Order: sequence, then C-alpha cells, then structure tokens
Amino acid sequence: MNYDKGQDNFHKSVLLKEVIDYLRIKKGRKYIDATLGGGGHTGAILEKGGIVLGLDIDHDALRYVRKNFQFAISNLQLKISKGNFREIDKIAIENSFDNVDGIILDLGVSSYQLDTASRGFSIKNAGPLDMRMDKDLSISAYDLIKILTKKELYELFNRFGEEVNARAISEGIVSARKLEDIQTTDQLAEIVKRSVRRSNKKIHPATLVFQALRIAVNDELGSLMTALPKAFELLGSKGRLAVISFHSLEDRIVKQEFRKWHEIGKGKIVAKKPVMASSLEMENNPRSRSAKLRVIEKNE
Repeated sequence: MNYDKGQDNFHKSVLLKEVIDYLRIKKGRKYIDATLGGGGHTGAILEKGGIVLGLDIDHDALRYVRKNFQFAISNLQLKISKGNFREIDKIAIENSFDNVDGIILDLGVSSYQLDTASRGFSIKNAGPLDMRMDKDLSISAYDLIKILTKKELYELFNRFGEEVNARAISEGIVSARKLEDIQTTDQLAEIVKRSVRRSNKKIHPATLVFQALRIAVNDELGSLMTALPKAFELLGSKGRLAVISFHSLEDRIVKQEFRKWHEIGKGKIVAKKPVMASSLEMENNPRSRSAKLRVIEKNE
C-alpha cells in the first residue's frame, strides 16, 4: 500500500531515507511522528510495517492526513491526535504509545504553510501577518509587530533571529507603524528591506525577522526544550529519537540535550556529526539545505 500518496502536494519531507534508516523500522513495532505535517515520514514508516501515532497542531495538516491515510487509519496502523509535541508524554500515554521503538521530530515550517499566503509565514507570498501554526492561538505576528516596544522588538529579533541589524529594523518598524498599521507580510518585508539595505541577493533581508516572529508566536524553542526529555523517556530500550532542525537555535538545544544524555550514560549518540541532505536532495528540494538530523539511542 502506498501510504505517502500525494504528500508532496502538502509537504516534501527532508532527509526521509536517512530518518527511516536511522530509526530501523520493524514491522509491528510502535513509532511516534510528533510533527505529522503531510505524513511523509509517517507514510515511510507505515510502508515498512510500523504502527504510528501522528500528532500535529495544524488543523490543515491533520485534515490532509485523515483524507489521504484513510486505509492506515481504518486498519489501526495509524492514530492521529491534535496537540503540541510539548505534550507528547500525555498524548502518547492516552493512546498506549509509551515504550516505543522510535520518535521523529521534524521542526520548522511545512511547505504548505510557507506556500499558503493566508497562513502568513512567507516573505514571497503576500498575506496577513499571522504565523500561527495552531490557529487556536490568540497571539499572531501582527499583534507582536503592533504592540511590542522598540526595545522589545530589538530583543526579539536579536534573540530568536540572531539578526545583526536588529536595532535598525526595530527602529524602522516603530517609525513605519506610526504612519500606517502593519498588517501584511509584504508590508513588513518592505520595511525591513528599507531599514537594512542588505546587498545579499540570495537571502531576503527579512528572513531572520520572519524566523524570529514565527518562533515567538509559536513558542517553538520552549516547546522543543519541554518535548525532548519527554520524548526520550517514551523510548523503550534501544529506541531512537531523531530530530531534524533548520536553524542554529534549534540545533544547539538538540545537540546539548543529546550530549548530556550521552555523558551521563542514558543514551548513545548515533551519528557524531549532524546528518545533512545530499547534493541531489538539495537540488530537488532547496528547503533541505539548512536541515540537520541528529539521532540518539536510549540505553537499557
């Protein structure tokens, strides 16, 4: 049964082969896909006979997978639950998915979220300043741009974007919003562009600003720090946790946690260096260029 039917239309999973190889999928064993997205990793696990609990906070992702994975769901090979992976322990226990053989966390934004203008994640596609992965969240990127002080905007862009021009950008935003309400992604992108005057044509000058806003709106780093130890504890003996990150802030957290568990004897780091996408994958899927995969195995 081809379980990954049509998932490229929603999200093209990165490092797919590498994740499946490192998780060593066994038929009839249980796995958790804590960032379900379009079901790319889940589909590959199902193909090898694994049983999957998939969770996501995005209504659109859940609806997509329910539609395209009906066979696996009806055969009880796939369970789906809405929730943030920071609650992975609670969701897993409720669904009898403790003591699992493997867990995958694919961090960042899905292709669908980036390409759908109304979600407000994309610099290229003009849309409302939203950036909420979970539409039930009350605070959007628009709210942050509207209410944060110049100092708070600076701190946000500096901390979550590591943006060297954070001061100039925050000043530019505060000046611009005195003249008109900043409601859309293209408005913000243009303000940042005017504030920075960066010459690098390969990377849009607003890239790190958008990253910082997205991280803040969704509390991505807080969720990751909360989720990692919970996910590790859900693993059975020799179970593996695989995490794909897309920027240095995420990767640093994963690296430090994995190293800590390795040093105290709770786990064994499987790959000494992060696994990167092949040149062929980078060519076929440019979004894979910044992806880093780290894997740790739980000791007995």
